[in-house]
Order: sequence, then structure tokens, then C-alpha cells
Amino acid sequence: MRYRPFGVSGAAVSNLTLCLGADAAGRGGAHVRQMIFAALEAGINAYHFDSADPALLRAAGEALGHVERRLVIASVSLGVGRDFSPISLGREIEQGLHASGLGWFDLAVLDRPGENELPQAALTALKAIRKAGHVRMLGVSSDEAVSDLYVSTGAFDALFTPFHANIEWRVRARMRAALERQMSLFVYGYFPDSLSTERKAAEAGAPKKRGLFGLGGRAPVEETQRGSFAFLHQTRGWTAEAICLAYALTDPGVSSVLIRPRDRAELETLAATPERDLPAGLSAQIEMARVDALV
Repeated sequence: MRYRPFGVSGAAVSNLTLCLGADAAGRGGAHVRQMIFAALEAGINAYHFDSADPALLRAAGEALGHVERRLVIASVSLGVGRDFSPISLGREIEQGLHASGLGWFDLAVLDRPGENELPQAALTALKAIRKAGHVRMLGVSSDEAVSDLYVSTGAFDALFTPFHANIEWRVRARMRAALERQMSLFVYGYFPDSLSTERKAAEAGAPKKRGLFGLGGRAPVEETQRGSFAFLHQTRGWTAEAICLAYALTDPGVSSVLIRPRDRAELETLAATPERDLPAGLSAQIEMARVDALV
């Protein structure tokens, strides 16, 4: 595992963050504990919880209780039920800390608030909770245009955003804006469904259809293949998911990538990726496919 700077405190965060949510909780506390123990063995020190579900956080707290608290970074999503009122957010944090026994959350992350869903009173309450030490930093998670508004406020310390090999330029611009405001970047969705199979990957990056005089029709097969992401599934010694994960880590502005492994075996496979360097020329090939897709 490799580590990167996190926040202004000088702390280090692992390249990968284990994300646990309803799927993991639904498989029982033993499964949650097993996944966290496996992540700890792999050197992962960052854990994100999709909600303040007491059952999930209780099991996570039991596993993380075996490690000195200051050595792990724990974050939780708030407002998953679309209630961003000060009372609701405060209750989620209080119940989450009580269930987990973690003492504090390093990051409290607002889950995709709409443009008019987050009242100023809620931000004021969260800042008071941060001042009291129950939360160290505030973050916001979003994949909508309203993210630009929340980034511009300067009220948040971290941005949780989708990021993958074929992400649109607007997201990249948002990430740059966040970095300019000294926000940490946690990225998810590094292996989207549009790249999950060779057929989909070819279609995702293929040039637009053209015909007679460029007015319609289908591009020649060889041109479509040249401008596609099909090569993600054709690289010897690499799976397409591993390439996409490694590519996300090539961005120096990214603090950590959220992973959602189904089991211990998959977690161990993903945890080995940060130690691998992409094959020579593959990053350039990805960039060329991205550019071709815009033509």
C-alpha cells in the first residue's frame, strides 16, 4: 500500500479507502469485521461508511477498536435520507459515534445535497460539532453541477467525486477548483458500467457515427476500434478494473480511491494495485481514447 498527504494536518491516507454500506451490513457483522481486518492487513487506513447505520458502525467499531484510533481515518455519509436539517445531522453523528465507539469521525460527508436542500443553519451546526471535536473535517459528495456551488463556498475540507478514465471535462474542472481551495479529493466510480465489458468499452470511446460527407452513418470498424477503450480488456497481465483503478491513482491530486470489494479475495486483489505501475504508454492510450471520444 502507498500513502498520500491528507488535509492540512500532515496526516497520511492510504491510496485506497474501503467503503462499506448496506450490502456489507446486510451480510452481517461478521462479514463487516472480516473485511476491515483484511483491509488493515493490506495496509488500508481509511474507511468510509455509506450511512450512519448503527449496525454497520457497531461492527466496524469492534474491528477498528483493535487499532490505535489516531492511525485510522473514518468517514461517514450524512443526509442519505435527504434530511439535512441541523437536528437530523447532529443526531446521525451522535448515534454513529455511540454505536461505533470511535470517539470522532475524521470526515462527515454530506451526501449529494441539492441546491436548496442544505440550510445555512445546518452548516453552522456542523461547524459547531467540528469545533467540539466530534468531527475533524467536513466533506461533500456529489456528481451534479450543484457541486460547483458547494466547492466555491470554501466551507468544506474534502470533495467526494466520481472519477474514471472517460470522465467528462466538467468533473476534471471541478476537481481542479477543489484543489485550489485546498480540499482533499476522494474519488469513486473508477470502473463504471460503461467500461465494464469489451463491447461497452468500445462503444464508450468510439468516435461519433459518420456517413457520407460526415453527416451520419457509422464510422469504419478500424476507426471505431482505434478510438475506443476496448484495449482496457486486451492488456496482458491486467484486468480492466485494475487498469482503471491504477489510472485513477495516476492523478496526484487524488488523496484516495473508494473501493467496494465483494469479499476478501477481491479486496486483496485491489489492494495490490497501488504497488503496480501501468504498462508503458497505457496512460497516453487512455488520453487518446478520451480525446477521440470528443471528436
